[in-house]
Amino acid sequence: MPGEPAVFIDRDGTLSEEIGYVNHPRRLRLLPRSAEAIRRLNRSGLKAVMVTNQSGVARGYFSEEVLHAVNEALVSQLKTEGAYLDGLYVCVHHPTEGEPPYRASCDCRKPEPGLLRRAAGDLGLDLSRSWVVGDKISDVVTGRRVGAGSILVLTGYGLGEWEYRRSRWPTQPDHVAGDLLDAVEWILARRER
Repeated sequence: MPGEPAVFIDRDGTLSEEIGYVNHPRRLRLLPRSAEAIRRLNRSGLKAVMVTNQSGVARGYFSEEVLHAVNEALVSQLKTEGAYLDGLYVCVHHPTEGEPPYRASCDCRKPEPGLLRRAAGDLGLDLSRSWVVGDKISDVVTGRRVGAGSILVLTGYGLGEWEYRRSRWPTQPDHVAGDLLDAVEWILARRER
């Protein structure tokens, strides 16, 4: 039986405001239309899965306990808005910063596909029918590596990445969207066809 499709969503700059390292739950702020985007996914039957690199743990900027508290704040803010994530997957590693076990060359730090593969196994997902949405080329590359579609959003780092760096990218996104809600609407319109 084939797995279900999903939309894999980056956290900082895509789902929430990009402010650098979020080292306290009160610093996490959803982008204005993110909850609506997640509600649309929830209603459509597409799984909404957060996938995020959080090397601040490896770098010693915050602990795993703080990271969990920040992600709990995200889940709580979404719940208040009537939305939920089907999964949260986080890479806390960095290849050259910090101390082991956090300083590690891993398979989960985007653009490596480990987080998506882990989520697919846990949640019964079909990566080839899924999408990756993020504000960096690493999100686009991650999608390519698992055969998923990819969308760059112009929130967070996305606008600068798109306007000033795209000529150097190893691949291009399937679509460029203003924000997460625009990306979700584009995905849902393609599914209806």
